Amino acid sequence: MHFRVGILGATGAVGQRFIQLLEDHPWFTVTALAASERSAGRTYGEVANWMGRTPLPARIAAMTVSECTPDLPCDFVFSGLDAAVAGEIEPAFARAGYPVISNARNFRMAPDVPLLIPEVNPGHTALIDRQDWGQHAGRGRGFIVTNPNCATVGLVMALKPLHDAFGVEAVMVTTLQALSGAGYPGVPSLDILGNVIPHIGGEEDKLETEPNKLLGQLGSEGVAFAGIALSASVNRVAVVDGHLESVAVRLNGAPSPEEVTHVLRDWRAPAAVAGLPSSPERPLVVFDEPAFPQPARHVDLGAGMTASIGKVRACPVMGIKFNVLSHNTIRGAAGGAVLNAELLASEGRIATRV
Repeated sequence: MHFRVGILGATGAVGQRFIQLLEDHPWFTVTALAASERSAGRTYGEVANWMGRTPLPARIAAMTVSECTPDLPCDFVFSGLDAAVAGEIEPAFARAGYPVISNARNFRMAPDVPLLIPEVNPGHTALIDRQDWGQHAGRGRGFIVTNPNCATVGLVMALKPLHDAFGVEAVMVTTLQALSGAGYPGVPSLDILGNVIPHIGGEEDKLETEPNKLLGQLGSEGVAFAGIALSASVNRVAVVDGHLESVAVRLNGAPSPEEVTHVLRDWRAPAAVAGLPSSPERPLVVFDEPAFPQPARHVDLGAGMTASIGKVRACPVMGIKFNVLSHNTIRGAAGGAVLNAELLASEGRIATRV
């Protein structure tokens, strides 16, 4: 199994993370890089302000950047586009027969678009069959699949086993979100050093809506949302990578912290997901140490694809509370999208274009 990959928004922070993660990928090879008009026609090495901790691959640096038009030499595209332009560009690619694996927010809540975390709701890929972007002879079937907001991912990975085991009634979450989630150049240094910014535009709404689609049940009419009451408060903090969240949950049956810990520790990915190249050995790790998890120590567990949980304890208001940490630009962005594409490829939903 081998496919040619294009990256839309390739020069941005998420686009760069796609390049890092796809280097030496066993199934996917980057054959097209696309960005804005001001970057098009120049080599990637010229136009990209490379922020990776590993060197920019020479092959990628030498590639010429194209405009984001649906004539790229690839079988499908990853989109790291800003929401301001994704709403027009992504459908244009889908109409031209390209599968679009998107990190943008524009189509996450559309009823016929999967909002996907493979370990959580792999069956939601069936929503693709409801999309109608047009069938193109010899070019495959275009569609759009999205991954959630970066802060939603860790929260929902922690809620999924609890919802299956007990049923989640209500959630209160307070986030401490890393600077890399704001892209580059991001938050000005004088705004964040020695400070916390208790606002991230649009973030609370995403945390209060996306989990109910992800944890909903797929039926004949689409996804029936889970109906969990959610309240979110978000904060930007001076951490480079890793969103830490303080979560309080009300569960059916009032299980003990020990019962909750057992369920979280025993959770595993479905068999169809566990064998995918980017799937971590453990999607969740639970710590006994009360001071864990910490972004500086644990954000890269499972190559950045594992969510870490700690300090599971009783809550006098909600019943249970804990902390969860996830890598916002890997599991919460590019890495999650790569895992989505692997699942779609394994299901035969991505084909070679001619």
